Amino acid sequence: MIGGTDTVKRCPAPPDRASPSPALHRMSFLELAPLPGAIPCARLHAVHVLHEWGLRHLAEDAALVVSELITNAADASVVLPDRPPITLRLLASEKSLIIEAWDHSPLDLEPREPDPGAECGRGLTVVAALCDRWGWERTGHRRKVVWAELAL
Repeated sequence: MIGGTDTVKRCPAPPDRASPSPALHRMSFLELAPLPGAIPCARLHAVHVLHEWGLRHLAEDAALVVSELITNAADASVVLPDRPPITLRLLASEKSLIIEAWDHSPLDLEPREPDPGAECGRGLTVVAALCDRWGWERTGHRRKVVWAELAL
C-alpha cells in the first residue's frame, strides 16, 4: 500500500488541454448524469474507444482510472441541488492518453490517506499507481477537472 500523500505522483502542471497541439490526434467526450450507472457506462465507453483507436494495451488500466475518476466526479456532483452532469474526456496523442473527469462541484479535491478498514477512499491511490502523472485544477468557481496521464 502506498503511504501518505508524498508518494502520490501528483503533478501540479496539467497537460495542455486548452489548445490542442498538432500532436493531439484523437478525442472522445461523454456527458453523463451523476448517478451510479455513470461509472460502468464511462468505463465501457473508454474501453470501446481505446479498442477503436488501436490502444487495446491501455484499456484495462484506463478502465480502472476512468472508474475511479468518474466515481469521484459523480460523488461530488450528486449532492448538488441541480445534479449537474459529469463529463469524461479522453485525449490521445502519439505519446500519451489523458483521461479527464469534469464536475461542477465548488469543492476542491482533497486527497487523503484511506482508513485501513474503510470500504472506499483508495481511488486516487489506484490512479497514482497506474498513471505516469495525475492532477486536478479548478477551471471556474463551479467547475473542476481531475486528469490522469498514461504513457503510450
